[in-house]
Amino acid sequence: MSTPRLEAGQTAPAFTLPDADGTPTSLADLLAAHGRVLLYVYPAAMTPGCTTETVDFEGALQELREAGIGVVGVSPDPPAKLVRFRDKHGITFPLLSDPDKTMLTEWGAFGEKKNYGKTVMGVIRSTFVVESDGTLSLARYNVRAKGHVAMLAKLLGVELPEPTEG
Repeated sequence: MSTPRLEAGQTAPAFTLPDADGTPTSLADLLAAHGRVLLYVYPAAMTPGCTTETVDFEGALQELREAGIGVVGVSPDPPAKLVRFRDKHGITFPLLSDPDKTMLTEWGAFGEKKNYGKTVMGVIRSTFVVESDGTLSLARYNVRAKGHVAMLAKLLGVELPEPTEG
């Protein structure tokens, strides 16, 4: 059973999900606050790939916001786990919880995927850009965590600072 995928030009399905603090947050709220919203779906907080991707989004947040783009992450993690993840890594943008995977399924980000050669049901790492009128201008599935934010920034015409060696 494959999940239907969203495509650019379609209207983004509406949702309201709790953030890490349990505050209901809707797509309409996010669009009202930011104009454009970059929504990314990740399988699980505290895992290496999801941490890399989330920390990379946090690192690019100022430049994305200056370009009029808000960022929000969505996973099936319960709010309590999102609080630990947010606080551990200093994440300042909303992390939303979809434990029953309703929104993830509607957005095509939960369904069959390949994992180590086997077909399993799970969260599909995905990224979407929702324009101020609620239409999708970007819908990407099965994205890689590493380097994804830099690729998106380039696609969106957002200049990111060069990474510094630590």
